[in-house]
Amino acid sequence: MSVKAEVLAILEANREKSISGEELASRLQVSRTSIWKAIKALREEGYEIEAANNRGYCLCQTSDILNEEGIRLHLEGLAADYPLEVHKVLDSTNTECKRRVIEGAPHGLTILAEEQTAGRGRLGRDFYSPAKTGIYMSILVHPSMDGSDAMLLTTAASVAVCRGLTKVLPVEPQIKWVNDIYLNGKKVCGILTEAISNFEMGKIDAVIVGIGINYRTEEFPEDIKDRAGAVETTSAIPRNQLVAAVLNAFWEIYEHIGDREFIKEYRRRSMVLGKDICILEKGQWKEAKAVDVNDDGGLVIQIENPDGSIGQRVLQTGEITLRLKNGQPE
Repeated sequence: MSVKAEVLAILEANREKSISGEELASRLQVSRTSIWKAIKALREEGYEIEAANNRGYCLCQTSDILNEEGIRLHLEGLAADYPLEVHKVLDSTNTECKRRVIEGAPHGLTILAEEQTAGRGRLGRDFYSPAKTGIYMSILVHPSMDGSDAMLLTTAASVAVCRGLTKVLPVEPQIKWVNDIYLNGKKVCGILTEAISNFEMGKIDAVIVGIGINYRTEEFPEDIKDRAGAVETTSAIPRNQLVAAVLNAFWEIYEHIGDREFIKEYRRRSMVLGKDICILEKGQWKEAKAVDVNDDGGLVIQIENPDGSIGQRVLQTGEITLRLKNGQPE
């Protein structure tokens, strides 16, 4: 680890607490000049570091730059064991993960970016990913499970995001089946899960779970500004802390994903169960009622059969586009 990275790790662990250059030099066994150069480099990267005579250096609470050192401070359990990368700019964290799979990237790798230039959502949509206001990350999983359980990863990620949000902020997010997180009637997070299959072996080699969170985003493109929102625009909680909370929750769920216990929380946080909905299927809108989420993450609906009777069906991930009736959020 470089001197700059080591200095950042110490400052992240002691936010709003001053540490003298002498103490930093002693702890890292380097010269005071090396500490000064590290501080200078960090400031040039945008870190808000205050300096005061006889007190030393202090990383301001308002300084909010994604970095591995700040995230790792808060990782626990399985999450602490996996590799983690933070980039300034990527086309897409999911796309980068795919490139890394080809190179043999390990299970558990998480890739984050401060900004995406070609962020992607479901059904080929763009995902708005401006710099320094959101969380854009992808988790690489080499699943030790069959195909049906692997489909649960999207559902698990939705619950993990909700747990992470409630861990660090006084909010109660809801889930719109299958992969959108809402706060105060606005979408604040989307999840895109992509599988890489080995057709010769007939199994899934890797699953990439992409998570995009609008954390402090204030301005949105015209086509989404009415339904998109931000998690928090005034909180002093650094994004690093939320990233860690989501990763901790994700890997905690993943460790026991086969028992499907987290589905209970998914149901509790659902914003569509018990409501009349419309589903877009094969280019046509059809009315239905959402009645349950089954143990595989499928949405159980009541819908009119061709003969006029009411029957039940299960919608699977990626099968439909869903919206609520009566002007509710899409």
